Amino acid sequence: MRYKISRHAREEMERRNISTEIVESVLRQPEKIIDAPEAKKVYQSRIEFQEGKTFLVRVFVAEGGDIPVVITVYRTSRIEKYWRKV
Repeated sequence: MRYKISRHAREEMERRNISTEIVESVLRQPEKIIDAPEAKKVYQSRIEFQEGKTFLVRVFVAEGGDIPVVITVYRTSRIEKYWRKV
C-alpha cells in the first residue's frame, strides 16, 4: 500500500515509541479495518512489543485523496475496548 505519513503521525509515532516498520506491518496485513467518519479507516493489529506485552496498534488513515495519509497512530493495552465486531 502506498501512503504518506503526516507530520502529526510521525510525532506521535516517536512519542509513543512505534516504529515505521510496525505501522507498515499493520497497513500491509491488518487484523481488522474499521470504517470511521469522514472517509477515514482504522487499521489495527495486535503486536507484541519489546517489553513482552501485547498492545493493539491503531493506525488512522484518511483515504479521500490520491494517496492515503496516516493521520495518527497509537497503541493501547485496552484491546477488548477496540476489538469490536465489525
